[in-house]
Amino acid sequence: MSVLGVRHHGPGSARAVRDALRRIRPDLVLVEGPPEADGLVPLAADPGMRPPVALLAYVPGEPSRAAFWPFARFSPEWQAISYAVGAGAEVRFCDLPAAHSLALDADPVRRDPVGELARAAGYDDPERWWEDLIEHRGEAGTLDVIAEAMRAVRDGHVAEGVEARREAYMRRTLRKAVREGFARIAVVCGAWHLPALTLPECTPPATVPPAAVPYVPIPSVAVPPVPIPSAGEDERLLRGLPKVRAEVTWVPWTHGRLAAGAGYGAGVAAPGWYEHLFSAPDRPVERWLARAAAILREEDLPVSSAHVIEAVRLAGGLAALRGRPLAGLSEVTEAVRAVLCGGDELPVELVQRRMVVGERLGRVPDSTPMVPLRRDLRDEQRRLRMKPEATAAEHDLDLRRPLDLGRSRLLHRLALLDVPWGTPRPARGKGTFKECWTLEWRPELDVALIEAAVWGITVEAAATARVRDLAGGAGLPELAALVERCLLAHLPDALPYVLARIEDRAALDGEVRHLMGALPALVRARRYGDVRGTEGLAGVTESMLARICAGLSPALTGLDEDAAREMAALLEGVHTAAGLMKGERWLTTLAGIARRDDLPGLLDGRIARILFDAEALEDDVSARMARSMSPGNPPARSAAWIEGFLSGGGLLLVHDPRLLATVDTWLTGLSSQEFVDVLPLLRRTFGVFPEPERRMIGRRVRSGAALRSGSPHGDEAADYDDALAAGAVRTVREILGRGTGGRP
Repeated sequence: MSVLGVRHHGPGSARAVRDALRRIRPDLVLVEGPPEADGLVPLAADPGMRPPVALLAYVPGEPSRAAFWPFARFSPEWQAISYAVGAGAEVRFCDLPAAHSLALDADPVRRDPVGELARAAGYDDPERWWEDLIEHRGEAGTLDVIAEAMRAVRDGHVAEGVEARREAYMRRTLRKAVREGFARIAVVCGAWHLPALTLPECTPPATVPPAAVPYVPIPSVAVPPVPIPSAGEDERLLRGLPKVRAEVTWVPWTHGRLAAGAGYGAGVAAPGWYEHLFSAPDRPVERWLARAAAILREEDLPVSSAHVIEAVRLAGGLAALRGRPLAGLSEVTEAVRAVLCGGDELPVELVQRRMVVGERLGRVPDSTPMVPLRRDLRDEQRRLRMKPEATAAEHDLDLRRPLDLGRSRLLHRLALLDVPWGTPRPARGKGTFKECWTLEWRPELDVALIEAAVWGITVEAAATARVRDLAGGAGLPELAALVERCLLAHLPDALPYVLARIEDRAALDGEVRHLMGALPALVRARRYGDVRGTEGLAGVTESMLARICAGLSPALTGLDEDAAREMAALLEGVHTAAGLMKGERWLTTLAGIARRDDLPGLLDGRIARILFDAEALEDDVSARMARSMSPGNPPARSAAWIEGFLSGGGLLLVHDPRLLATVDTWLTGLSSQEFVDVLPLLRRTFGVFPEPERRMIGRRVRSGAALRSGSPHGDEAADYDDALAAGAVRTVREILGRGTGGRP
């Protein structure tokens, strides 16, 4: 038996394992991983399997309890599986079954053996130490070096908790394989476990069958005496473990997720770099920098062959100065920054994203076991020509095209199922027939699909069932938003149920705020009728608007500042919705409310602005503003009135000198303390104006005397320069045929 201790996702370990297995020619290969996946091993030979991929174990009905075992092409475990499948050897996973590990509370990670060894060697970067010790030494002796290093770190360590149970199960699997009569056994596991798996009773075979390639055993590594529990002790430790029903399948993985290492303790900071080290047959630095130059040239950056040659020299020089056997990632990155990018960080970040991490998304065969929902989504992706990608890509959809309309519906259905493959972006231009999305497939979305599988076996059926479930306990505003989402996703079987719930809720809900919160979404939904074939909302929205108009005035009584702000936002939404409905009753209702003198300042100002913009204000706006900012009103209320009135923009003050003069007179009449008190409100009001608007208001204010006089043209006259205007006046007179002298 040969125990090959490796570092997960280490290209040096992967090469060493591949070469060792070719020499050992084992009958059985045991790999660290969940035994429930033994039946999935043959899929590794399928042409449709392309790393990076991961084994996903989950609890049916409780998919939030899940675990991943990722594999990249440069993972030693993947190389072991690939060799065994190709050579006809049996492959088994030997770690603690997922049925137990998902039922146990994982122990916190207490030690980082690679980090400890790096610090002991005087390195502050574990990755750099690993490159120098393993990746740059070549294949010969790699496994011996790893075993010796782990032996030193593990000396005196006593396994406890889940770690002890994992190693006990691995030893049980080894003993079982020996009893079954396998002549040559190779174990591929994390080097941390190697001392605990070196069983005295498991010895290499005395004889080896003849073969074309001579059998060369891996040299034995002397490890210090480690207390190895007996078979009986291991059985007692494993007895009575909690257990759940677990399912296992293959899922695509990404280099980005390998770099993040989330949910898996063996993350790799630079998977793209490790992939390159594993696959480059020779001259890895030169090949890497040549690829970086090609990527930069694709972005129209001037990078020549001379740049690449100089970058190679710089990387080699830096490695020599630092005493490294070969330039590593830090040296080639510095060479890229200094030579290829001229010190500019933006192209360096491009190389980091495209090469150091990589943008690769793996693929699994069609024969991989999948929940029906996942299989239906795969079929929909093919039908709509939507290939999942690991990198974020922007997609503009024209809903007048059947293909884009189908894509939109699929993305909205997945969003309802909490599978956010696409993120909406603001559409360019106007019209309800355009949508913009950012699509990015992440491995955790496979878990989300498993979780959503409880709702149905197809995406449409699952989204329909999910909508009905959400509608069951939703309030009126939530139901209205759900109608809009239901229409966007085109779920005709769910829409009648949601509309019925809205009618029931609206009939029983006497809270005007709930009606106001629900109306905008329903009115927006009506706008999709021409593209999405929706109808039947007109009666619901008209009834809701009538009830809002009837109950609005009492709802504006006795509001504190927070409630007034919430109501102002609701008013804005209903006003926009009423404009789309062409609801004249809404403006009549606001005009009646505007006559009241007990409204909070914010609402009074906002209603006045709405009516003014709609040309429905009964009195002069400057007179209303003057009353609201008269000395008899508290300064705080006047400032709130200004905030409400000007929340639609500051251009009104630019084009109406009387309003600006009123504000100016009010401000200059405040005492010092009153000004300090209202200053936060004023900053909040004027701070949201665009810079050009604030600048124009400032120019108007500088003509102070004209403003205070209230002259509609005084401020403009102060800005005129007759000498500068003379040329323009002469040109205009000539265009009008009046010549340059005298009156016509």
